[in-house]
Amino acid sequence: MPASVEKISGRALLPFEGAENFLKSELAERLKIDLPCENFGELIYFKNFPENSAAQNCENCDLKKNIFFARDQMLEPFLLRFESIGEAAAALKGIQRNWASYQFQFFRRAELIQKKLPYINFSARYFPVKIPRSPIGLWTLLDEHMILASAKTSSFLPAGKIVFKENHVEPPSRAYLKLQEALVLANNFFGVEFPGEGTRCFECGAAPGGWTWVLANLGASVLAVDRAELDARLMKNPCVEFLAHDAFTLSPEQIGKCDWVFSDVICYPERLFEWTQEWLESGLAKNMICTIKMQGGINWDAVEKFAAIENSRVVHLNYNKHELTWIHCGTAT
Repeated sequence: MPASVEKISGRALLPFEGAENFLKSELAERLKIDLPCENFGELIYFKNFPENSAAQNCENCDLKKNIFFARDQMLEPFLLRFESIGEAAAALKGIQRNWASYQFQFFRRAELIQKKLPYINFSARYFPVKIPRSPIGLWTLLDEHMILASAKTSSFLPAGKIVFKENHVEPPSRAYLKLQEALVLANNFFGVEFPGEGTRCFECGAAPGGWTWVLANLGASVLAVDRAELDARLMKNPCVEFLAHDAFTLSPEQIGKCDWVFSDVICYPERLFEWTQEWLESGLAKNMICTIKMQGGINWDAVEKFAAIENSRVVHLNYNKHELTWIHCGTAT
């Protein structure tokens, strides 16, 4: 019997690793979705998911309704019944070219199927890297002869995730990974180029300098402001100008025109929103990336305000913890 495809209703959500409870909380508290579901490993399938709920990173979606703690979503799920590994791979290739695998069982069988599909790079990447805006499906094995899959998903990343080769020697903190990921997504979402030579950047609350390290390595000029000094190596870096000051008390006019403005500062989301509005209203910041830190529970009203800003995305990064990241690119295409 040849492979058969059965379209099914609903949506399947794949949370970031360790964020399943955050995702369920977001669905219940923010989107008011409290429906029966099935778990396939970490993948959560809702048979009766509301049709008007938009998908993260999906074209023509309502950005206010992004599902932040889902790294990928099966938007049009189907069941694929098959007999052989070759038959499963051929059926998937017959639907579209690119497929990423999320598996929670039958790992060897899944590996053999994935190897027969066009190559997808699941390994850790060297930064900087650009991710093409090419459709990529998501699939998982429910049993040895049945696949749950969707050609249409919410992310251009394989299974909604990117991992970087880590530098355990030079960066002064692991926070550098967050900025690397956010810059890759800014390029993917908006087509904006990475900061580089001839680019002026301002980092608010820069110490010890994880984000400044990324920017200086790209060749950008960085004004790093904090009460505490940066790592000693960054203090000597010719790309870095350090100012000892409370960065939030400096007006955009005092800083001047910037290609990029950054903040990974611990502060209340409401205060961060006010600060970003000052910069946007000044017209002196072309692009901005800020971490929305959570003080206890998530202030969804504040998050919605960030998500509603034109040419912006609010995302949960693979390298985020209990926080979200706001990406604004004035050069959006």
